Amino acid sequence: MSATKVFVARLAGCSVFDPAGDRVGRVRDVLVVYRRADPPRVVGLIVEVPGKRRIFVSVGRITSIGAGQVITTGLVNMRRFEQRGGEVRVIAEMLGRKVLIKKERIRATVEDVAIEDRGQGDWEVSQLFLRKPKTTPSPFGKGPTTFSTWNEVTEDELPGEAQSAEHVIAAYSDLVAADLASTLLDLPEERRFEVAEELPDDRLADVLEEMPDQERIEILTRLEDARAADVLDQMQPDDAADVLAQFSDERSEALLQLMEPEEAQDVRMLLEYEPDTAGGLMTTEPVIVSADATVAEGLALIRRHELAPALGASVCVTLPPYEPPTGRFLGLVHFQRMLRYPPNERLGTLIDQQTEPVRVDASAAEVTRVMATYNLVSVPVVDDAHRLVGVVTIDDVLDHVLPDDWRSRDETSTASRARLRQRKAAVTTERRTTRGTNG
Repeated sequence: MSATKVFVARLAGCSVFDPAGDRVGRVRDVLVVYRRADPPRVVGLIVEVPGKRRIFVSVGRITSIGAGQVITTGLVNMRRFEQRGGEVRVIAEMLGRKVLIKKERIRATVEDVAIEDRGQGDWEVSQLFLRKPKTTPSPFGKGPTTFSTWNEVTEDELPGEAQSAEHVIAAYSDLVAADLASTLLDLPEERRFEVAEELPDDRLADVLEEMPDQERIEILTRLEDARAADVLDQMQPDDAADVLAQFSDERSEALLQLMEPEEAQDVRMLLEYEPDTAGGLMTTEPVIVSADATVAEGLALIRRHELAPALGASVCVTLPPYEPPTGRFLGLVHFQRMLRYPPNERLGTLIDQQTEPVRVDASAAEVTRVMATYNLVSVPVVDDAHRLVGVVTIDDVLDHVLPDDWRSRDETSTASRARLRQRKAAVTTERRTTRGTNG
């Protein structure tokens, strides 16, 4: 059944279906246009479809809204959404704004926006859910809430005052880091920075890892040095190294000095390698165990929630010490192999004898060839003394092989396709050279 009034923050993330019941995508925002005398009119929804692409679905194509779902006519234009002048995104641009309640002369914050069907598929903003300033000195207290119609308030944004981004963050709290990164990239530059500034350090670190270099550098540049260093601490060392390599030597060193010593040490090591080598691609935080460790201990280590799936696909067995650079690298044990043996089995007896590590100075093409040949999601990296210094994961390789603008384009541009062909050609050449040498 279609609802006649819907709160936009609750609509975010709802599934969109066609008349046959097939899922089209998920609602990410509501688009409105302001009118001179009447409340803003809803012109459509911004929907994320498979492939992380955001499209515009006109309100005229929507037949039903309700019970956590949206039904469309099935006729959807798959062209990427581009915001036009005069259009306003409710979640991204209205939530968190300050308004003045005319009757009470009190400034309040917009926490949610209700849209209502006025008939014939004509939706407009009907109510604002507002929070007034708190009346108690308690740091944990919140101000009272109230409902107001559009005509009972006026926007009261003060010059130079940053809009609150808390409500945007709350509306997108269910998004994984990659989706939230795409959402931030669609926001106006100033709004993007406001939301990024409000994110917790670990959440912002995850998001920055999914952004193109230019955008994440812009965000980190605008943060205070102490905050930027805290965020870099939370990033994977290889991603942090990629970012710091783009800064000047002075700025990079200043941030390294503010980072945690252990994290900074890993990043400094990565900065010593060329970016298109195994050393430049690897992460320094693989799962490392001794040969005497048991299957139960290995499974416990890869079960950790914070561990990336590619890093949890195998454990590295080395001699002490067990921090990169470790003692001599002995080999890999894949998690599927651990599942086939009793909990008390020693991991030293389960090492994969076929998977060889790559040298730290191996080219990215060679690393790609090894991973493709042996169907690996990660490959260990060793130095001249055969000590483990890190692992290259499949996402590191994909970031290198894919065109630079893969995050923000639906189809590869001509220039990107040319770069992709060049990289593939390099991999093919490396493969032929290697086989010829071994032949």
